[in-house]
Amino acid sequence: MVSLSPSYTTLILLVGLLFSEATIVNSFDYGDALDKTLLFFEAQRSGKLPTSQRVKWRGDSGLSDGYAQGVNLVGGYYDAGDHVKFGLPMAFTVTMLSWSAVDFSGDLVSVNQMAHTLEAIKWGTDYFIKAHPKPYVLWGQVGDGASDHYCWQRAEDMTTSRTAYKLDPENPGSDLAGETAAALAAASLAFKPYDSTYSELLLVHAKQIFSFANRFRGFYDESIGNAKQFYTSSSYADELLWAATWLYRATKDEYFLKYVVDNCVSLGGTGLAVKEFSWDNKYAGIQILLSKILLDGAGGQYTATLQQYQAKADYFACACLQKNDGYNVKMTPGGLLYVREWNNLQYTASSAFLLAVYSDYLAKSKSVVKCPSVEVQPQELLTFAKSQADYILGKNSKSMSYLVGFGQSYPLHVHHRGASITSITLLQSAVGCVEGFESWYKRAEADPNVIYGALVGGPNANDEYFDSRSNYEQSEPTISGTAPLVGLFSRLHRLPAGPYNPGSPNSSAPYHKPQGPSPKTYTPSPKTKPAAPVEFLHSITSTWTVGTETYYRHKVIIKNVSKKPITQLKLHFESLTGSLWGLSPTQEKNTYELPSWLKVLEPSSECTFVYIQGGAQAKISIQNYH
Repeated sequence: MVSLSPSYTTLILLVGLLFSEATIVNSFDYGDALDKTLLFFEAQRSGKLPTSQRVKWRGDSGLSDGYAQGVNLVGGYYDAGDHVKFGLPMAFTVTMLSWSAVDFSGDLVSVNQMAHTLEAIKWGTDYFIKAHPKPYVLWGQVGDGASDHYCWQRAEDMTTSRTAYKLDPENPGSDLAGETAAALAAASLAFKPYDSTYSELLLVHAKQIFSFANRFRGFYDESIGNAKQFYTSSSYADELLWAATWLYRATKDEYFLKYVVDNCVSLGGTGLAVKEFSWDNKYAGIQILLSKILLDGAGGQYTATLQQYQAKADYFACACLQKNDGYNVKMTPGGLLYVREWNNLQYTASSAFLLAVYSDYLAKSKSVVKCPSVEVQPQELLTFAKSQADYILGKNSKSMSYLVGFGQSYPLHVHHRGASITSITLLQSAVGCVEGFESWYKRAEADPNVIYGALVGGPNANDEYFDSRSNYEQSEPTISGTAPLVGLFSRLHRLPAGPYNPGSPNSSAPYHKPQGPSPKTYTPSPKTKPAAPVEFLHSITSTWTVGTETYYRHKVIIKNVSKKPITQLKLHFESLTGSLWGLSPTQEKNTYELPSWLKVLEPSSECTFVYIQGGAQAKISIQNYH
């Protein structure tokens, strides 16, 4: 019989206590990933930059936002690779950053990132305070998405419209107002231990904006029609519940808890089971937050309704873990949650964040997730959340990190204006609207500025990623997509260390997809040859004026009208004076070929490209084909 020393016995006991989490180990340096993620929000700042700014390639911008309409709207964040300040995704971003600061405060403090997180939150909340000058007025957007997307300029050079749009009783927006109220309420919790005065100020605005959202109901994108093309709202019911839930957590005022209980059916809180969590759909977040009240034993007279909310929280978790009796979130062959073709990683990141949060809530109360045929332990939720984070950071078939600047291989051609153009500190002459497209957007070289911490849209349903600026569905980062990573990486950093070799980088091929809405009708242009195997279906999808010059956005569909596959198709352009996307340039002047990802144009299949220029449309002829 072996006799164990007291110290060795103590070690075994400690290992036993830690075993539940020690079975999950670090695969990456999540602390480094967190640090880089927070840098991204500094790269997205609008307004007068502080002396503490760490992203040095950025400069001041948007310094007169709102002035034309008598309000100071300087500050806030640009939403993505463009320069519009869209209120809905910006507010969701601040809510997610604040939730991270509240639930993972100890983790953020331990890695010395709480100050940077609070700075990122405050850059948004200071803007929201400016945007809320009266109880029932909320400025919801600065900039015009359409004109902005037709210019490729640095924020410091902007020549596009900076029109501001507001909500008021005659032009309501319960979704945008509700999300802003939620952001301010969550931020008040984040600041409470550090600046109680500012925390109280945020609560004052949050309550007023919630009252506005609830009393004057309507869709924000019907009041701000300019936003509909970019951030369409599917409902405002979830934002009303979301705001009330955060206000209850921030105030403990029973009015707000009673609100989510009394309106659980009419606003869909207990009736809707969802498989995504995003800037547009908050139901899963609501259901998990309200489950916390129940798990903490504070449900009281509302327990029965809160149990219905928790049932839907479990539905979401089971769907992510592929244990929902077939009603699961889709996954790629490589194991990535896949919700949307466009910028899918935002849904992956937000889902993984929710699972990490819910795992902690369940573990604290020693509870489990109840799936249709199995009970799931909290640790399994955290393990799955980690698998999604690890995929993002490089544990995938391409060994590519989709967090820019992290790891050995990451996207080099990000769809981001500021990252793709030399810094204003080095190239001090202004970059014009068209010049940006010609000289910078179309460059084959890597971005001159590494936009650290940007989460790009990510791979497609087959785990494929094409590193191209024109491939905006995959290569454009957003603040709302990146924000959940702050809490996720903070939580994962707590795990015990364990090495992972990300492997060697793989190369990527470019992919091109045109932007803009589909036209209602197409008018075939004259064929270049009577027996030509393709026809060109041409339309003008947009027009705008810059100064005295009128520009047109031309969309052209190349259709194979023959009965044979076509390869080596080369097109010659006459009178092409603007930028073109969707075709690959050849070494011959004004000659383009099919993009590299499309080797063969099958019978009846199509390839689309777009170009922008002033004056008449370009003339297209077939130079060669096989």
